[in-house]
Amino acid sequence: MATAPRQPRLRTTTREPEELARRLTAWLGGHLPGAKAVEVSVPESNGMSSETLLFDIEHPQPPLRACALRLAADPAAYTIFPVYDMPRQHRTMRLVAEHTDVPVPRVLWLEEDPGPLGAPFFVMERVAGRVPPDVMPYTYEGNWLYEASDVERAHLEDATVGVLARLHDQVPAAEAGFLALEGEGSALRRHVASQRAYYAWVVDGLPRSPLIESAFAKLEDLWPRDEGAAVLNWGDARIGNVIYDGFEPAAVLDWEMACLAPREVDIGWTVYLHRFFQDLTVSFGQSGLPDFLRRERIEERYAELTGHRPRDMEFYTLYAALRHAVVMLRVAYRQVHFGEATVPDDPDTLILHHASLAAMVQGSYW
Repeated sequence: MATAPRQPRLRTTTREPEELARRLTAWLGGHLPGAKAVEVSVPESNGMSSETLLFDIEHPQPPLRACALRLAADPAAYTIFPVYDMPRQHRTMRLVAEHTDVPVPRVLWLEEDPGPLGAPFFVMERVAGRVPPDVMPYTYEGNWLYEASDVERAHLEDATVGVLARLHDQVPAAEAGFLALEGEGSALRRHVASQRAYYAWVVDGLPRSPLIESAFAKLEDLWPRDEGAAVLNWGDARIGNVIYDGFEPAAVLDWEMACLAPREVDIGWTVYLHRFFQDLTVSFGQSGLPDFLRRERIEERYAELTGHRPRDMEFYTLYAALRHAVVMLRVAYRQVHFGEATVPDDPDTLILHHASLAAMVQGSYW
């Protein structure tokens, strides 16, 4: 039997958890006298961008509060993104909580001074539940979502599309102006320009990716005639960033990529990030979840909920695969930086989904 598809387990920090715990306790005492941080831990699923600490607050009032802390990435860990704007994430979560019924954790404190923990951070209440795993992917046998019934997965799918629909419909664009990307032109032009700049940062001094550059060129051929109005985009819209209570979303996490953009940027990301895991699973000889999060069902459900039928999805799914490819290239170059890998003759092979991205560029994927 083929082994499970695994994404690389990489070094994500050079920080020491014990030292972080000590400094967190000292900081907490200054904000909540008499409080103590206990049961401090780093989750096994800690991401490769912002870091997460889990801890409980021991204090007479209240006696115990479960918290999660999002800490800007350690620059010494060869960060995935060039900038980590924690105040922006904090403000985004408060905006979503104020204007929508999308479930976001309640944010408690924002610390912009890097002194206490070595980088800015914010603290939020921790929400109980379960998250579809990335490693091993939820598309592979042996996890709660894979073992669920078709009816249960269909409920989770519909409810998650509902999160996108409510987010896009309920947040006034004028209130989210701080999330507009820099540059000129439409929100979509700015979004793509920011990705070009990110790609340039990733390959600075390193081999470029002909595949990624061909995908950027293909975008121009597929550019939407009508981009539509910009709305608040979650940015990293995928089920692996949702805590579920049963099969119902209980908390939507990871807002570092939030921005103003067409609705389809989020929808395309949701569609493709599932396809990434599904394609990877099939490549290892397993069936995965072929009937889950299918593009046509996501589009239909979104249209039912919002009255807006997603358009130009060949463009937006290609764009999602391209964006993910740039992230994967950065991940691979970080492995090289830490001596865990070497650069091959063809840098495109560093991108796990290079075959599907190439098929999208050629117009043969869907």
